[in-house]
Amino acid sequence: MAEYRFVSRALTREAFASFGDVVETHGASHFPINRGAVERFHDLARVDVGGVASDERAAISVARCLTPVAAPVRVQVVERHVLGSQAFIPMSGDPFLVVVAPRGDTVDVTALRAFISNGSQGVNYASGTWHAPLMAMVADQEFIVVDRVGPGDNCEEWIFDESDEIFVVTEP
Repeated sequence: MAEYRFVSRALTREAFASFGDVVETHGASHFPINRGAVERFHDLARVDVGGVASDERAAISVARCLTPVAAPVRVQVVERHVLGSQAFIPMSGDPFLVVVAPRGDTVDVTALRAFISNGSQGVNYASGTWHAPLMAMVADQEFIVVDRVGPGDNCEEWIFDESDEIFVVTEP
């Protein structure tokens, strides 16, 4: 029987490139989303789903919430992605707030629902589901994001009337 020993090395994008992708924010390009409240480290890894057009694919990104929310939280806008689902998976174990409304061409305020993740739960919004922008309850909370990359506008916003005061409260 032969014995084999391997020396571990630091995990870097360059050292791992021939095997796949390292998913990390350090050194990655990023841009603001959700009106500047979240930084998106876009397309950090390629997801091979096979059989789709080369210009349409899934991507893994990281979103970092810069400004935490605290109840009561005012909801002024929701968005939907009609060309694919969108998943948010927390990396820190901290809870986050989820606000959703059913699919449809309009948003009925009375149909909004709010949930609090326990910090180990992520969400995958079905295509066309209205949802509030990402709302972390801790500053700099990071999430793995899995969604579609490709041609077409995949983000539509519904902005509530300024006279509507829509708040999410949490139970004690």
